[in-house]
Amino acid sequence: MSSPVDGNEHGDDDLVAVGRVGPARGVRGEVFVEPWTDAPDERFAPGITLRTATGTLSVADSTSSSGKLVVHFDGIDDRVSAEAIRGTELFVAAAERPVLDDPDDFYDTDLIGLDARNASGVSFGPVVDVVHAAGADYLVLNVQGHERLVPFVSAIVPSVDIAGGTITIDPPEGLFDL
Repeated sequence: MSSPVDGNEHGDDDLVAVGRVGPARGVRGEVFVEPWTDAPDERFAPGITLRTATGTLSVADSTSSSGKLVVHFDGIDDRVSAEAIRGTELFVAAAERPVLDDPDDFYDTDLIGLDARNASGVSFGPVVDVVHAAGADYLVLNVQGHERLVPFVSAIVPSVDIAGGTITIDPPEGLFDL
């Protein structure tokens, strides 16, 4: 099972965050962008329009500098304008994400909020985050007020029902004992 990254969930269920504007680069309106997506070349390609809390920004050009994403947005043509949008979160409609071909792949944002239950239907609590670390994916559950990491593998997570709002967890002995 895997879980492609495509940003953090935004309050509007139809939008997912794909990045955040960082500091200005130079004097011509370019900014560094912290991408929150597995596909920054696609998300920040010239001509792409991204939503913000206050409107939209259209990508005029993007490149990389020392391994960092650099974006020039239409209408942001000087350092002052670039600094004015620093910290702005960038969103796309969830429907604009590519369809996942593998039924065992899920977007992180689709998993967050699902009710984690055992096979008998007893709830452990909601999925509050998905963590990608050391070549493995983990679901972060809120179990009785405590965050618990659950390896996102089919032996422990045998089924995911996005439409039904649930995820089945078969925890090995001691997984939640700390």
